[in-house]
Amino acid sequence: MAEEKKQRWYRRRGAPTLIGPIWFIGWLFTIGYANLVWWQIILAIVVWPYYLGRVVGG
Repeated sequence: MAEEKKQRWYRRRGAPTLIGPIWFIGWLFTIGYANLVWWQIILAIVVWPYYLGRVVGG
């Protein structure tokens, strides 16, 4: 019984575990494509998630 629950848990974990790495790859691509310098990258790390959260969160 416990083994069956564990297998179902692993199956449901698929999509959410891919979102983080895909987001990170896209973020790195954006930095490279935009030719940002180091201080703009630091600013993007701090500011961009804030505004993204405000837009998505309502």
